[in-house]
Amino acid sequence: MTPSAQHTWSTAPSTAEQWVDRAREVAALLAVDAVARDRAGATPHAEVSLLKDSGLVTLLGPVEHGGAGLDWSTAYRVIREVAVGDGSIGQLLGYHYLWSWTARLVATPEQVAAVEERATRERWFFGGAVNPRDSDLTIVDEGDEIVFTGRKSFSTGGKVSDVTVLEGVLEGTDEHVFAIVPSHQDAIVFNDDWNNLGQRLTESGSVEIRGVRVPWSDAAGYVDKRFRPRLYNTLNVPLIQLVFTNFYLGIARGALTTAAAYTRDRTRPWPFAHDVKGTAVEEFHVLDTYGDLQAKLWAAEALADRAAGVIEAINTHPDTVTERERGEAAVIVAAAKQRAIDTGLEIGTRVFDVTGARATANAVGLDIFWRNIRTHSLHDPVAHKRAEVGRYALLGELPEPTWYT
Repeated sequence: MTPSAQHTWSTAPSTAEQWVDRAREVAALLAVDAVARDRAGATPHAEVSLLKDSGLVTLLGPVEHGGAGLDWSTAYRVIREVAVGDGSIGQLLGYHYLWSWTARLVATPEQVAAVEERATRERWFFGGAVNPRDSDLTIVDEGDEIVFTGRKSFSTGGKVSDVTVLEGVLEGTDEHVFAIVPSHQDAIVFNDDWNNLGQRLTESGSVEIRGVRVPWSDAAGYVDKRFRPRLYNTLNVPLIQLVFTNFYLGIARGALTTAAAYTRDRTRPWPFAHDVKGTAVEEFHVLDTYGDLQAKLWAAEALADRAAGVIEAINTHPDTVTERERGEAAVIVAAAKQRAIDTGLEIGTRVFDVTGARATANAVGLDIFWRNIRTHSLHDPVAHKRAEVGRYALLGELPEPTWYT
């Protein structure tokens, strides 16, 4: 597939709503052969080109450098819309937004300005090799440079990224260092070993970091080899957990939309019922199921939008965010994520009840939605998200910042 060749855009949208509409256009192009591309599992170069050509990759970038200059509330909606057409590409875009925000999270103002100018003008696509469950990359101080070495079992974006965010620990210390480096260099080896049940086009395989050299001046947030911490540094986890939430919801909507079209066009009424209907869409259990699933999806989307508003409020004053604000944001994001997972998995399963046996054919591809949510929702145990909300509701406790909270 070459989706970018199927459509070109001569002008950029001028409002947030128009950017969401642009995301819907991209999703429609992706949906045409999403099943075939999932089955093929090829590296999604064309899909990432589509994200670049559409302008979506620079949604958060500064206006003065050619970006849209929009907020995370819009970015979350865009992620959700793209995931309706293809969950893998929705994930790639969401991770790109998070990793492109790395500078604002941890870097100095001068570093932020330099990174965002180049990233926006050159339409960089970001990947990241920051899997906390693996051992940290080792960083050696060699005077004017630091050298990253190690392995990560997951590196979403892989070969389709222009730059990769690295994170490691400075040898002999407990200091973590983030850096943005070119993805295509001899010292980075992507192993092409992502072969999982779902999210097959996310380039999330392992990566070997074999002595990546970075000037100290590019160590995010460091001045004279000393880090300048602030509480906003820890917002990366709530930000990406809400990224997860939104592409789960997009996948769920894709499942419901695809199933509804199948039911209208191809599902047959049950001929042995006491009250045989002329079409499947007249059957009470079909209407009941779609009504139940749609209501649950709307509720989950509303909670995700509420969480996005909390995140956006923090982004208006990143230098003065309080522990309570950060903790309450983590709680509402945890609640939104668990609802998205439960609703998405339920929709991905129950759509078969209202499409019928023939809808299980591989050519239909209705399996892709459940597989995608099931695969990524195992990123971290949803039970711990429920417990975080439970401790807040029962005891008034706020979650402490961790790599997963």
